[in-house]
Amino acid sequence: MSAVGTSQPKPGSIEKVGLRKIYDSRGNGTVEATIFVSGGHPFHASCPSGASTGAHEVTAFPEGSVERGLENAHARVLPHLTGLPLGDQSAFDRVLKERDGTPNFSFLGGNFATALSLAYARASAAASRRELWEQVALELGTPRGAPPALVGNVINGGVHAVGGPSIQEFIAFVQAPEPRSVVEAAVMVHREIGQELRRRFPSTALGRGDEGGWVAPTDDDTALSILAEACHKVQDSGKFPGTSVRPGLDLAASELFREGHYQYQKRRLTPSEQVRYVADLIEKFDLAYVEDPLEEEDFQGFAELTGMFSGRKAPHIVGDDLYTTSPERLKRGIRERASNSILLKVNQVGTLSDTLEAVRLARAAGWSTIASHRSGETTDNWLAHLATGFGSAGIKCGVLGGERVAKLNELLRIGGGAFP
Repeated sequence: MSAVGTSQPKPGSIEKVGLRKIYDSRGNGTVEATIFVSGGHPFHASCPSGASTGAHEVTAFPEGSVERGLENAHARVLPHLTGLPLGDQSAFDRVLKERDGTPNFSFLGGNFATALSLAYARASAAASRRELWEQVALELGTPRGAPPALVGNVINGGVHAVGGPSIQEFIAFVQAPEPRSVVEAAVMVHREIGQELRRRFPSTALGRGDEGGWVAPTDDDTALSILAEACHKVQDSGKFPGTSVRPGLDLAASELFREGHYQYQKRRLTPSEQVRYVADLIEKFDLAYVEDPLEEEDFQGFAELTGMFSGRKAPHIVGDDLYTTSPERLKRGIRERASNSILLKVNQVGTLSDTLEAVRLARAAGWSTIASHRSGETTDNWLAHLATGFGSAGIKCGVLGGERVAKLNELLRIGGGAFP
């Protein structure tokens, strides 16, 4: 099923716009947008979907239906996009909001808005003879620096896996001067963990979860110990000079929070106990990255945890569900010093323009940004361009799986320089 809008184009403008239903890595329907510019050249972008979603995200699809989104787009949005000039992202995204007419994209759907916004960004970049990452970097004034660290999910739990740990993601946080070492070190961590799990569970059929990390019938403490040991082994291997390989977690704490407590397999914690528990994990395992350690309304708990750590070795304490890429929620977090980093997912707010505003706010506060995938991904590679253009401290995109590797291979292209 598809929808197309056309009008009389001008040079350097949109000739027509198309939308089609495609499928994500979980086999669920999502959307791909195509923007044709003068001369008929197409620029595509597709949108992923999340399983662990924040309460303050925009609506992904109207009435939960890709088909309804196509109908609504054809009726009220696409005819107003054709003929628009290229090169003005904020103006294009403003039209999307105006034609949707709701505060949370409940008419068009945030996933439709995201696909359209990013397809337009690609078309505008090409019209200026730039790569997408270059266009974004120019918009933000981002200097070219080291590649983003890889925030790689290597053990899956929570809602991303059946039969695994309570904590949603056990992460290898890999930093290196060039992208090839980043990717290869993360893959090595993933393989080391697989070998250890096979040793511990020789008769168990091991699998991989939504984001390509291992799934095994283990508890949180054991999974974290296996992760830390694998990171240390790769770090000490001598194969990746100048590379830092450290463990991290995405607790997705809102998924654990029930009736005022955090419910794990082996423990039930009050909010204050949760802060202490996470702080102890940071200290014991030298965690480089901690995402959503408290539930999505607990700004105070986030601030208490963040206040315990400062200086060069402080971990990235990252708000995802806390902020949902919303500039307004981020402003509150900055005022309350709730964290020191924000996760960026374009389809949480629906447009590249709003995401760019979140980047600007985080930068002004001295915070890091992490550009992130979703658990239900497509093979589109725009995330690698955004992470580079944002100057993000990390790109969260998994380690294995074709839809994840598509982003990593694009990082290699962006950062690889000339052919050898």
